[in-house]
Order: sequence, then C-alpha cells, then structure tokens
Amino acid sequence: MRRINSDGVALIKQWEGLRLDAYKCSADKWTIGYGHTATAKEGMSISLNDAESLLYQDLALVEAAVSRAVEVKLSDNQFAALVSWTYNIGISAMRDSSLIRKLNQGDYGAVPGELARWNKVRGRVNKGLSNRRAAEAGLWARGSFVASRDVEPTEPSSPSPASEASKLGGVAAAASTVAPLITGLSGVHWIVGVAVVAGVVALTAAWLFKKRDS
Repeated sequence: MRRINSDGVALIKQWEGLRLDAYKCSADKWTIGYGHTATAKEGMSISLNDAESLLYQDLALVEAAVSRAVEVKLSDNQFAALVSWTYNIGISAMRDSSLIRKLNQGDYGAVPGELARWNKVRGRVNKGLSNRRAAEAGLWARGSFVASRDVEPTEPSSPSPASEASKLGGVAAAASTVAPLITGLSGVHWIVGVAVVAGVVALTAAWLFKKRDS
C-alpha cells in the first residue's frame, strides 16, 4: 500500500498540532493527539508515543482510501497533499468531492482551486483552514508542473535559420513589389525611392539577426 512521504507527515503534524489531553476542535468534536477523533473523549490523556501510534493508524486508513479513490497517476507530493486534505475533511467527503471527480478526469490543474474551497467551518471561512489548504496546494505543486490534462511543459524553440531566411525573403518580395513604382520616378525622386526601399530592407534584416542573437 502506498504511504505518505515525510513532507506530508510533517505538514499534517504542523497543522493538526499536538495535544496530549482531549479537547473540542473547531468542529465541536473531541480530539486528541494529532487530530485524532475516532476514540477521543472527554477527560482522555495520552503519551507522545500514543499520539504517534494513533496518527499512523489514522493515516493508514486515509492512505488506503485515497489510493482507491484516485484513478490517475500521482507524484509522492501530490499523494501526500491529498492525504493531508483527506485526514482533515474525512474520507466520505473526499470520495464525494468535485476535486476527486475532476482529478480522475485528468484535470490536475483544478486541484489547487478545489483544495481552496475546503476552508469553512459551519459555512464561515476559517483562516487556519485557508492557510492549511494553501500549504497543501504548495505541497501538491512542489517539484511538478501544474497544468490541466497533465500537459508536459516544453522549452520555447528558437527560430531556425530557414525561417529567418524566409522572413528576409518576404522583405525582398515586398521590395520587389515597390520597385516598379520607383522605376516610374525620375531624377531626385527616383534616388529617394531607392534609398527608402534599401533602408527598409537593411533595418528589417538587422532587427531579425538581433532577435536571433538575443
């Protein structure tokens, strides 16, 4: 079974916090350790080792649920981000979410925005949850290219000599189009016309080669 990486565990510990005495969380549930709720009850106290054990017991259930729900390939950080999110919102909510539906359709780019939607407690935006969702989105994107439909990034290509030659050819063609008009001129007007065309060709060529070298 796939397991969450160390970055994911660190994120969960950071945002869940550690409490060795049971307390009521923002959702009004008895909680203990690193966000453990299943067996937490009023007046309960545990050791640090107990908290670690409960965390990994809970993570095993979440890891298995995420692995079953997601049908596309995930990097280790992407998997860890979804496990952290699911650990917080619950397995049922994860399964029924639009995030999972869109991800399974190949829309990787939708995930950060979908994560951001899960920032409310009883319909009101919670700053802590907003910050946690941002941290999970950051983990999701770390070391990977984020794009819809899992598009691979490509390096921009430089113009080929052939393409530059074709551009120069276009300039020459434009000059030849103007040439007949110049031949109809005489005297000083003819000289000025030739100078204008030659200047346009020279400036365009200089611009193209400067662009190539930049």
